Amino acid sequence: MELIQQLINGVSLGSIYALIALGYTMVYGIVKLINFAHGDVFMVGSFVGFYSITVLDLSFVPALLISMTVCALFGVLIERIAYKPLRNATRIAALITAIGVSLLIEYGFIYVRGAQPEAYPSDVLPTDKFNIFGVSINSQSVLIFGVAVVLMIILQIIVHKTKIGKAMRAVSFDADAARLMGINVNNTISATFAIGSALAGAAGVIFGIYYIKIEPLMGVLPGLKAFVAAVLGGIGIIPGAMVGGLLLGVIEALVSAAGYSLWRDAVAFIVLILILIFMPQGLFGKNKKEKV
Repeated sequence: MELIQQLINGVSLGSIYALIALGYTMVYGIVKLINFAHGDVFMVGSFVGFYSITVLDLSFVPALLISMTVCALFGVLIERIAYKPLRNATRIAALITAIGVSLLIEYGFIYVRGAQPEAYPSDVLPTDKFNIFGVSINSQSVLIFGVAVVLMIILQIIVHKTKIGKAMRAVSFDADAARLMGINVNNTISATFAIGSALAGAAGVIFGIYYIKIEPLMGVLPGLKAFVAAVLGGIGIIPGAMVGGLLLGVIEALVSAAGYSLWRDAVAFIVLILILIFMPQGLFGKNKKEKV
């Protein structure tokens, strides 16, 4: 029974990783860029959700929507200012810029509001517990997982059923050919950043409700773990990011259940090393060499 409880906890945590990982994998699929500032967009989303709940006195859903909207605009701003001028630059230049943007957001945020942590109110979502076959399940975990699944389904609909989704897939396949077919590549890339950042903002609110404590450097570790999840599933592949996030969350929960909670953070990077050695294309990726 304890194992089932840990699996439920792992799925809830994994859904947060999956939402963040989707941003990594979408951006990489379009512009072949690892956006290391993505974890900090997640942090901003968490604080926007916190202030929406505590200062504006909003409930969960409006706070979630506001956080997603602010983070979508923030993601577009980052792309237009920091990444668009480097569209044709070398990979290493874009990577260094991403790291620089990440540090700028973190310490700029600390400069503006200070480094003190905040705590989400405990009554944002119901915390009832119910038993299923002797397993005690927190209603909050179920609701968090449900919200994450709904957002992932909406993303799949956007990517496969809408005009902007078709444009994103076309640019991902061949940006030059897409441009010749009349697709506005710049707007498509901005839309990709907006959608990925909105999902990170949603993950930030969910994280705050689930773990209560938030602080300006909170995006570093979840951001890196979400990157591991994206690599695990196959970087650039949307279903892979979903599965990779959920799988990583379950692995961490099982490690904690086995009594090795101190190794919980290290396990994610052990998984990354093993994936890069034995299956560099990820679970859903094709085994082919990429031109650098």
